[in-house]
Amino acid sequence: MPQHSSPNVQKAREALAARLREMRLDAGISGRELAVRCGWHESKSSRMENARTPPSDADIRAWCAACGASEQADDLVAANRQSAEASVQWRRLQGAGLRRLQESGAPLYDRTKLFRVYCSDVIPGFLQTPGYATALLSSIAAFRETKNDVSEAVAARMDRNRVIREGNRRFLIVLEESVLRYRVADAETMAVQYGHLLAVMALPRVAVGIIPFAAERTVWPMATFTMFDEKRVHADTLDAAQTLVQPSQVKLYTRAFDRLSEHAVRGQAAREIIARAITALDA
Repeated sequence: MPQHSSPNVQKAREALAARLREMRLDAGISGRELAVRCGWHESKSSRMENARTPPSDADIRAWCAACGASEQADDLVAANRQSAEASVQWRRLQGAGLRRLQESGAPLYDRTKLFRVYCSDVIPGFLQTPGYATALLSSIAAFRETKNDVSEAVAARMDRNRVIREGNRRFLIVLEESVLRYRVADAETMAVQYGHLLAVMALPRVAVGIIPFAAERTVWPMATFTMFDEKRVHADTLDAAQTLVQPSQVKLYTRAFDRLSEHAVRGQAAREIIARAITALDA
């Protein structure tokens, strides 16, 4: 099979193939012996090790069992299933416009029961006002030189955000204090956004914590990420949106979220930080 047309998919396939080969070498068995244990032709093992044939879930589980490493099977199966969407360039995602991107995430939001969100750059989409979202998405559209359908995208985002008030969902949100100091929009829009944030904090299913500038930390500030139940993590970079589903990856981000949460203040202490940000708008 030739290389996949997507460099991201091919790279993910090659990474998986390398892990399978390392597993076999660690087990101290040849490709022929592995094939005997798995009950297939030796050439199949070679094709998978060289990323020429993508393995099925059953192939991966058989390979792991043959190497005495069945505990790694779940991670590898998840990596295999998600190889095509593990890292998708923003230009490709946003090529059809920002509105479609907002709408595409709605089914995932609807079926998620527990959201854990850490933000170090901007107010998370769940909590944004129309004015703040308009300023932010306008800057994104201009920077990425994509279709300018900001008004439609903002409407789609506001519609998607109904999940924060509907259904039996929980939202655990941790913000760096710096998020409140970045002037994404004009002072009036920022003031309205802060007021909305204070109102949302009163919702019974929403828990917002803020990590103060002065907090003594054991975990460094990280790139923004969102966790959907115990199954999926979205971690964004400047050029790509990463979807992480391997159990070990989700576990790592769970640990990061828990550690970051330990530094956050809540309740009155959090409201005081927001109040200081509002006061600073007049400076």
